[in-house]
Amino acid sequence: MRIARFAVGDEVRYGVVDSARDGNVSGGGNGNGARSAELAVAEISGHPFGPGPDDVRLTGNQYPVDDVRLLAPVLPSKVVAIGRNYAEHAREFGNEAPPKPLIFLKPSTSVIGPGDLIVRPVALSERVDFEGEMAIVFGRLCRDVPPERVPEVIFGYTCANDVTARDLQASDGQWSRAKGFDTFCPLGPWIETDLDPADQQLTTSVNGEVKQDSSTSLLIHDIATLVSYVTAVMTMLPGDVLLTGTPAGVGPVVAGDSVSVTIDGIGTLTNRVVDSD
Repeated sequence: MRIARFAVGDEVRYGVVDSARDGNVSGGGNGNGARSAELAVAEISGHPFGPGPDDVRLTGNQYPVDDVRLLAPVLPSKVVAIGRNYAEHAREFGNEAPPKPLIFLKPSTSVIGPGDLIVRPVALSERVDFEGEMAIVFGRLCRDVPPERVPEVIFGYTCANDVTARDLQASDGQWSRAKGFDTFCPLGPWIETDLDPADQQLTTSVNGEVKQDSSTSLLIHDIATLVSYVTAVMTMLPGDVLLTGTPAGVGPVVAGDSVSVTIDGIGTLTNRVVDSD
């Protein structure tokens, strides 16, 4: 099931993304009308975090995806991220793969949604990089989760871009500033609740040219290990996000670039880059 957070006018809602059902689509502002093959979002009553993704209640309202604005699928209290979790990515910067997960944080204010603008802070940084990743979305409050119980606390998965001011990462000696700028954590386009994360192809393209092409099967520390490790340190709340690491092939972006992160079984997250004023 694909769970989206979206806006209709000024109202923010949650919904289930699927093929439109004939005769059951509101809107149609693009002039195409309701077609069974087009994607639509069926509105959910309330929010999806609670009894479980399979227990969501639909309101009966349904909209063509093209007629709504998809938002970041969650507004997390925190984004926990994992560094150097693909061996080739560690090597491309001359680093060894860490024996244990390397944790850092991105602020909630760095989160943006599909189609939103990544803003390069040109007064402070000369190099801003893309980093395509798979993200875990937590569905319940949890702490000290043993590996065998990790599936119980995961709501689903989405695409992420761990945007990084690479020069600041090198100069600061720690990563908070380099990873923490507003707009530096695009998420979306929705949450896939029914996914085996163990072997999904992950690609990142810039202006249509593939830059990263890997698989989540190459994660050094797998999903169960990451969740267990992180929740031994801190409590995760419903809607919190864990970025699982980026594969090799990261690189700089400039104003006007369009960056797309695609994960099989989830979808594609696309954001354009602009320079700050």
